[in-house]
Amino acid sequence: MMGSILSKGYSQQKSDWLSSILNEKGSPQLKEILSKQDDYRVQVIYTKIDRDKKNKPHFISYKLNPVDRYFYPASTVKLPTALIALERLNRIDVKGLDKYSSMITDSGFTNQLRVSQDLSAENKKPSVAHYLKKIFIVSDNDAYNRLYEFDGQQFLNERLWELGFKETRITHRFQYPMTEEENRHTNPIRFYDGDHLIYEQKGEYSKAKFNYPDSILIGEKHMDNDDRLWNGPMDFSHKNSFPLAEQQDMLRRVLFPESVPRNKRFNLKDDDYAFLYKYMSMHPAESDYPKYDLKEFFESYAKFFFYRSGKQKKPDYIKIFNKAGWSHGFLTDNAYIVDLKNNVEFMVSATIYVNSDGVINDNKYEYEEIGYPFFKEVGEILYHYELDRTRSQVANLIRFK
Repeated sequence: MMGSILSKGYSQQKSDWLSSILNEKGSPQLKEILSKQDDYRVQVIYTKIDRDKKNKPHFISYKLNPVDRYFYPASTVKLPTALIALERLNRIDVKGLDKYSSMITDSGFTNQLRVSQDLSAENKKPSVAHYLKKIFIVSDNDAYNRLYEFDGQQFLNERLWELGFKETRITHRFQYPMTEEENRHTNPIRFYDGDHLIYEQKGEYSKAKFNYPDSILIGEKHMDNDDRLWNGPMDFSHKNSFPLAEQQDMLRRVLFPESVPRNKRFNLKDDDYAFLYKYMSMHPAESDYPKYDLKEFFESYAKFFFYRSGKQKKPDYIKIFNKAGWSHGFLTDNAYIVDLKNNVEFMVSATIYVNSDGVINDNKYEYEEIGYPFFKEVGEILYHYELDRTRSQVANLIRFK
């Protein structure tokens, strides 16, 4: 539940204010979605931020619907995987090892991939830093897999639980099917400075104990990995889980680490924070390495709120620090939105399920028709509310420029 994860200084508002403003300002399509919340499995958390005279942020959270209902988190799990990769580097603390060191992935168990080069990098070598760039700019699946392997399934999950993210579980790679046992095994990895070996990490086996629910059945039919159609829903009980409240709390700890106790902060360096802020808000056209085909990876490719619908461009004074995900008919975005011209800031996280034919894994979903317009409209309603509301103190947002 939301109350169990939100940290000190985070006030939760339980009124129906959020539902009221979305229904009052919303289009007929948005109102229909809100009237069929069980069909669309809609969840929204909006967090108002007010600054005091010392520019310290204070948070009030409003929610739409119970925010503990399962949804498939898709690529949103790349945020914790990326943060724990930086933490693990900092814990290793070997001289010469950092996120820019060349990272060579070997194999030590069935179905594991070897990776020794990355042609999209300036030096043609993979690294934690380069994988992080690809995760935040275009939500790259291969980059996530490599960092999942570096983290190790057990360290990744147990560290998140230690930080208080009790309902989060990250159990599998993306894009190619692996058994639960194969996902518990992660690859041996070596880090180099040129030809000099800096650090070697052996392959690991996870003994993490997951409290899987008995079943999470979604859909009416589903396709398996061999494109065979099966009657009956898909069971998500052993798949990744990342509740919306924990998503927003995690993003807040990254952007406002001083707002939580030290023992609840990620073990990151100042340079890590600067790196994250840069690439979490970057769009593909701003990247030279990797260099992206802008027809496929357009400016708003991974920015659902406001801009993804219609592939719109955003003004330079708007910055969005986020991690979105989309798969199996679920769309989710977890964002901190900043207007540097008007000194406006707020957090909003939302998820929606758009799968009218009820078939999971057939890649026939209403993302364009219903999903992305939903994020656009919710974001715009909250943004215009933020533009109009009175603040006792003007926010100083220079750290996010």
